[in-house]
Amino acid sequence: MGEFFSTVLSFPTVVFSFLLVVVVGYWLIVVTGVLELDDSDAVWLGLGGAPAGVTLSLLIALAWLLCLIGSQVVSGGPLIAVPFAAAGLAWLVTRGLLGPLRRLVPDGDRHSRGDFVGQACVIRTGSATPDFGQAEVTAADGSTALVQVRTTGADRLSRGDRALIFDYDKDGEFFWVMPHESEV
Repeated sequence: MGEFFSTVLSFPTVVFSFLLVVVVGYWLIVVTGVLELDDSDAVWLGLGGAPAGVTLSLLIALAWLLCLIGSQVVSGGPLIAVPFAAAGLAWLVTRGLLGPLRRLVPDGDRHSRGDFVGQACVIRTGSATPDFGQAEVTAADGSTALVQVRTTGADRLSRGDRALIFDYDKDGEFFWVMPHESEV
């Protein structure tokens, strides 16, 4: 075990050992829920199609492993090329593994609550006031959702009234609505 740690903490493997510790720390933080996994792509590396955290973790872990193997196979002067060769080969392998990973990550549109802003809705509770209310809204794909709504000022809407969603309150997690005349 001592020889393993000696190899991991010596050149050239130590170059990627630190990065591997960062990756393990990142995933511990993600698993505990302190940090949310970013779903942006690592396109700037030519490795798009999977979340950047997954892609970079795979790339660093492979580079570390290949560097560890290379440090045992190569000795002397060519040892300086091992980290570069490991990084290049890890990039190629990661790029090859992303094909199957891309199928696991949906390409479809990411829907958010903000998509309902500007949509017409129908009040479904007895009334909608500045303090309480629910409405049914139809999404672009034809599905419906029951959402929390609030009115402003003296507006009071009754069950079956049509309303227009004009804003979303992230803190209160409800939509602001106002009376609306057109069909839903």
